[in-house]
Amino acid sequence: MKSTQQSTLTFECETGNYHTFCPISCVSWLYQKIEDSFFLVIGTKTCGYFLQNAMGVMIFAEPRYAMAELEEGDISAQINDYEELKRLCLQIKRDRNPGVIFWIGTCTTEIIKMDLEGIAPKLEIDINIPIVVARANGLDYAFTQGEDTVLAAMAQRCPDRISKTTYTEKKHKDLILFGSLPNPVVNQLTSELSKQNISISGWLPSSRYSELPIITEESYVVGVNPFLSRTATTLMRRRKTKLIGAPFPIGPDGTRAWIEKICSVLNIQSYGLEEREASIWKTLDKYIQLIKGKSVFFMGDNLLEISLARFLIRCGMIVYEIGIPYMDKRYQGAELALLEKTCYDMNVKQPKIIEKPDNYNQLDRIKDLEPDLVITGMAHANPLEAKGINTKWSVEFTFAQIHGFTNAKDILELITRPLRRNNSLQQMNYNIDS
Repeated sequence: MKSTQQSTLTFECETGNYHTFCPISCVSWLYQKIEDSFFLVIGTKTCGYFLQNAMGVMIFAEPRYAMAELEEGDISAQINDYEELKRLCLQIKRDRNPGVIFWIGTCTTEIIKMDLEGIAPKLEIDINIPIVVARANGLDYAFTQGEDTVLAAMAQRCPDRISKTTYTEKKHKDLILFGSLPNPVVNQLTSELSKQNISISGWLPSSRYSELPIITEESYVVGVNPFLSRTATTLMRRRKTKLIGAPFPIGPDGTRAWIEKICSVLNIQSYGLEEREASIWKTLDKYIQLIKGKSVFFMGDNLLEISLARFLIRCGMIVYEIGIPYMDKRYQGAELALLEKTCYDMNVKQPKIIEKPDNYNQLDRIKDLEPDLVITGMAHANPLEAKGINTKWSVEFTFAQIHGFTNAKDILELITRPLRRNNSLQQMNYNIDS
């Protein structure tokens, strides 16, 4: 008989600083996802330096983003915002002719109360190009929430009517997926759903602005990432859609639960998922043998922490603490329930969840707990490594392909890399000594 260490999840909230990238970094992946877009970041030289450092490699490829640099005249309201933005947008239209221009607001536009939302509609008519305003500034909790802000703004621009020429009879209600993923992952998730006789009506964002999905009050929407709570709220409250509250498709367990919940809501009988999940677990065995019984500590950075922790617990790891910059318990409700169930099934103690963790307190806890691996932001990685603690940059999980059944291997490849490196170094030292 299985012994039970069942307990409820423990939530705590500290008042630590947010040691994370600025959310304007979302430009780096969104401009590649939305192929006919141009992103204009409106901020100071500091914003420009950050973008240049974060995406400097891409500059030579003439990427579709630019800085509108605020100077003293802008901040003291001596320059006409409308005319300056019009001049820049006309130049963008002439040079690039995009299908849409995104204005990305920053901390400075918030502080000087720059009325971007008031300027955009008039300028949009003047230059005949859609302008979408998103305030992806450092006042947010995590850098991934920059995408959340952009998608929430796009959600309000999606059409709400189906023309007679495009109408086709469907077996189930419209299903729209929201969250920016690389095209190979989009194709994989689309294929997995099609095996259950579920067709996707559209993705937000779409590859082109002109192909935004039609959203009606009858539409069902489901997210693929845990940092999109603002988008989910916009879709529910503004567009009156029905949100499917599912765990996120990260790891074989999460992907199966995600598909099963969609099937359940759409009244479609799922089949073959148990076998599909089991076959994936078999391919992960060599990684699981390496991490089973090892401990991990999440400092908190990108809001993927709950989903990753749940998957690693299922792999046999011990999770001491899940730090997370921001916790929307309603949007992540299904994921939290799956985490709790996973801990019960694996007969392990529920990990402590710390919202807005204080990094100084965390360092003390890391010193006491001595975890085998710390998943952390880049700021703390080198200092922890200097103390002999294995680390993994959390930002790598943001850019890696981690969604769906087949990409679970990529997660464990990232997790085990520092452990394998350590084993190799120890073996090397042993060979030298002997």
